[in-house]
Amino acid sequence: MTLSLLLSMSLFALAASLSPGPVNLLSLSGSARYGTRVGLIYITGATLGFIALFLLIGFGLGFLVDQLDWITQALQWFGIAFLLYLSYQLFMDNGDLNSGSSDNAPTFMTGAIMQWLNPKAWLASLSGISAYIPNAETTEIVVFASLYLPICWLSLSVWVWIGKALGQFFKSPRKMRLLNKSLAILLAGSCGLILL
Repeated sequence: MTLSLLLSMSLFALAASLSPGPVNLLSLSGSARYGTRVGLIYITGATLGFIALFLLIGFGLGFLVDQLDWITQALQWFGIAFLLYLSYQLFMDNGDLNSGSSDNAPTFMTGAIMQWLNPKAWLASLSGISAYIPNAETTEIVVFASLYLPICWLSLSVWVWIGKALGQFFKSPRKMRLLNKSLAILLAGSCGLILL
């Protein structure tokens, strides 16, 4: 693999990971409400879930998805249903900052599972592998995943820190409800974009 290919893969990973999407919005919301620690745990799950998905696609799941169109459709609809469920939960949140309960806080497993139901993650994996290493061997897939891992985690951590900063501003339940409802609408709106 050439240095220019490695650089191109890294820039692709940065653009795909840093651009707004469902995982990014939940990173922002979770850290604004529950703090940096919860946000970092969530994005660690999201990053490792994505890398697992990426590796499985690279090692042949992509071929299966290409051969069976209904799998893509089923994943898309499951992903949309899950994102709409998360949007509803976020929209209905009361914004109470003093409850001390983090029952609804995003977890490591929420992050990992969300990537498997996230159409953006599937698209990033399929398009990244087919664009940069179409006839990939094991080593190339592992190298690309190794580049993606820190880039994805660091990109998502930017959203956590933005959320933490916003959380300083949204210190009242009323303001937190406003933030949550706004992010819920954006998250639900992203489902509409998926269907286009």
